[in-house]
Amino acid sequence: MKVYHAAAFFFLCAGSLSLAACLSSSAIASRLAPPKPAREIRLADIEKSASENPAQALHLIGVYRANYPQDDESDSALAELWDAAIGNLKARQAQALEEKRFDDALSMARSLANLDVMVESAGLEPDILLAGAKDHLEKGDDLSAFITAVHAHALKPLAFDDALIFLNRAVTVKQRRTASYFLVAADAAAANADKRAAISSDVRAYAEGNDQPRDMIKGVATVLVDQGTHIEKGRAYPAMTLGSAFFVDASGLLVTNYHVVQSEVDPAYEGYSRMYIRMGDATSPRTPAKVVGYDRAMDLALIKTSVKPEYVFSIADWAAPAVGDSIIAIGSPVGLERTVTQGIVSATGRRLLQMGGVVQIDAAVNQGNSGGPVLDKNGRLVGVVFAGANQYQGLNFAIPAERLVAALPALIKGGQAERPWLGLVLAETAEGAEIIYVAPFTPAAELNVKEGGVIAHINGENVGAHQGGLIPALQDELFSTRPGELVSLETTDGARHLLMSQARPALPLSEAAKKDSRERMTGPLFGFILTPSLGKTSSYTVKKVLRGSIADDAGLTKDDPITIRGFSVMEKEGYVFMDIDVKKRRLGYMETSMRLPAYLDTPDTL
Repeated sequence: MKVYHAAAFFFLCAGSLSLAACLSSSAIASRLAPPKPAREIRLADIEKSASENPAQALHLIGVYRANYPQDDESDSALAELWDAAIGNLKARQAQALEEKRFDDALSMARSLANLDVMVESAGLEPDILLAGAKDHLEKGDDLSAFITAVHAHALKPLAFDDALIFLNRAVTVKQRRTASYFLVAADAAAANADKRAAISSDVRAYAEGNDQPRDMIKGVATVLVDQGTHIEKGRAYPAMTLGSAFFVDASGLLVTNYHVVQSEVDPAYEGYSRMYIRMGDATSPRTPAKVVGYDRAMDLALIKTSVKPEYVFSIADWAAPAVGDSIIAIGSPVGLERTVTQGIVSATGRRLLQMGGVVQIDAAVNQGNSGGPVLDKNGRLVGVVFAGANQYQGLNFAIPAERLVAALPALIKGGQAERPWLGLVLAETAEGAEIIYVAPFTPAAELNVKEGGVIAHINGENVGAHQGGLIPALQDELFSTRPGELVSLETTDGARHLLMSQARPALPLSEAAKKDSRERMTGPLFGFILTPSLGKTSSYTVKKVLRGSIADDAGLTKDDPITIRGFSVMEKEGYVFMDIDVKKRRLGYMETSMRLPAYLDTPDTL
């Protein structure tokens, strides 16, 4: 036995040494082999993505074509990979639909549509939406069901029987304005009087009724965020954030502003934070609440409490207001709960948030109103109060209801909402939406999208808008989509790009400012574009000044000589400074030193 063990041990050691020698030889040989060309590595990445992430593979094919010269061999390989990726994307979309993952199916259907690939076998967008709405209804998720059904109806009018399903549910959960919306849809789809007779008189009477402000105030809560105590000069002061919120679902879901609940979810916040809602005055009990989802860029949050609401606001029958329309605002200014104020819509399309325009109102709004609803004279939701200028009476703002409804699906899913980002900064010029800056390491940069181009189409749509509204209209085309979808972008010079969007950074230009040169950041941040001057490393000439920009307001003009003295990024505070010396032509080239400030959350990004 001892001899046997010794022999076994000898052969085991010999085998191990032989294997080690083979491995060493193999490793050495691989290290001595010349590195693979970048093109081969790129093609291998595309081949891998074609099966694992088909949308990414299609994006990478565009990146390859934009960065490498083409030949017959690579063209043939890319064509095969293109077909394989599309086939896999179609198969995944069909599988998602079969498994009732309707949001995933819809996302992939949008990507395929931007490839001009038909997906009739797997369902068209309105049909997928309607199927998803019915699925939400079966699961008792009324809020998602109503939002999705409204979206489906906007793309393709609901059939009578489908509209009747949502009408009856809205009456059951006592959402009058939602019932009114689906009653109109059902009547429009009814082929004859017999069909309309299928709607009971009680259902019709409820849907055609009106809610009064005395009813609506029962659906508005005061939000209290207790942040403990702050010590100043040896004294302790209670710290409390005050806001408003309104119920959008009978399960206890409420909408409010992100800035009201920020300390509950912001990882940078260090300290105590507990959130409650109160349905009455200061003597009423406080009920704990938690944040479900939040969208920092849109200043929106969805919170949940155990309170069963007496009134629920409709997110189906919302209104797009016009200047001069009468409105009311409900909230808890300085803690005075259930306060109703009246006014008009002063303006629309104000650019105060990162994406889209907001509504300006003159109804009295004070600290504590943030997160409260704004309604028209018929009780339809117009917007969500989010800001007011205390030093200027009657200068207050609300997030449009249309934006809220588009944002809610992402908030319902929970956590921080992710919005798509291509990496473009735009300026509205006489020619249209001009690309003035492409941020580094973004989808647009990877595909070599050219600065100076003007957007002609996005996702096949020729987007038009009134003056000042073109960039928000382009943002609307992407707002409801998810990061990771394919986006078709065409410029007026005929160039067409297929990009896979990525998640939008909290402050997109903060990332760019850290990665790009200060000279290139003058365009997206301050609104002036430079060309280098001969002989001096920090001296430039102004090539272009964007109308209405910071540079325009500072009096800079084309051909002004400029020297950059300093550039400071205050990321935590959300702004930047640039120190310059400028010789203004209009002032006889008199040299002036200036400090230009700019916010990092410019609203002109896509």
